[in-house]
Amino acid sequence: MTQTDSDGRGEREDGTVMHGEYKVRGGKLVAVDVTATDGAIASAHVFGDFFLEPDDALEDLNAALVGMSTEATAAELAAAITARLEARSEPVQMIGFDAEAVAIAVRRALGHASSWEDLTFDVIPPVVLPPVMHVALDEVLPTEMVAGRRGPTFRIWDWDSALVVIGSYQSLRNEIDAEGAARHGIGVVRRITGGGAMFMEQGNCITYSLVVPTSLVEGLSFEQAYAYLDDWVMGALAEIGVKARYVPLNDIASEQGKIGGAAQRRFAGGVLLHHVTMSYDIDADKMGEVLRIGREKLSDKGTRSANKRVDPMRSQTGLPREQIIEGFLDFFRSRYDSRDSTYTEDELARARELVATKFGTEEWTARVP
Repeated sequence: MTQTDSDGRGEREDGTVMHGEYKVRGGKLVAVDVTATDGAIASAHVFGDFFLEPDDALEDLNAALVGMSTEATAAELAAAITARLEARSEPVQMIGFDAEAVAIAVRRALGHASSWEDLTFDVIPPVVLPPVMHVALDEVLPTEMVAGRRGPTFRIWDWDSALVVIGSYQSLRNEIDAEGAARHGIGVVRRITGGGAMFMEQGNCITYSLVVPTSLVEGLSFEQAYAYLDDWVMGALAEIGVKARYVPLNDIASEQGKIGGAAQRRFAGGVLLHHVTMSYDIDADKMGEVLRIGREKLSDKGTRSANKRVDPMRSQTGLPREQIIEGFLDFFRSRYDSRDSTYTEDELARARELVATKFGTEEWTARVP
């Protein structure tokens, strides 16, 4: 864990060694010990289970960090490392890591970035609510964290009615067949994140939300942040027999096709919302009648033509949805420090207010006609 001084920051000016780590997704662990004096890095020692050729390039890697400002961004640190290594007379091979990974580890050592191990998560198991309430809670919980009333949160949705949740920037008329939606009694709500439509009926998919400090993804590109925040679910899927991979920018796929997609929103105050919807067992015919581009969406998903369903999670695991959800919860709890929680009455009241004043209004839903 990063050591902190009296004002809570990781940076120490007294020669104390500060430690930071970063595990490269699909790669190696990068760790660094640094000291700081007068606002600059005084010493740096990078180590880990990576590979580096030639061996003496490690000395240049360490030297590149010395003298850098303790306020330098990850991009600035990475640029300094790259410039130093490229100035060598022979090429340097960084295997299993890169300059950006070192920079993130340094930022963590200096207290500018956090890691999963720094956080304790409120874990909220499925609570059946109207789906529009879950859309509203995705705004309420991040603002609660900004205000200091709620910590990092992992929650799984459950809902009692059908709804299409469209992305913040999608065109309502282009996305939704109004006659088809009315015929099937399916409403529409617009969420606060970008991305595509979520076709939600009871039990047809699995959706979860993560609310974390943006410092957890400090130094990562948007593409890297998506994969980093869903790295845990790859392990959870593997445990139930699904071999999954991340497809940039924001899709989770298996050998049988796309399983689901993610979306994010960053809030002022240093909080990030990340949520994912994965198909469990979707009525493809109905989705094609409600979403104008529904049939195109089926082309990259695991579809069983015999019963016209999109069921990658059900067919690949043979497990009930409830058992998969419980497996996700168990895996998350085993991997990260967590405590069981639920929604407070104030949070639910704020969500209901947002449904009445924003998410349930025609003005918001049709803001992109």
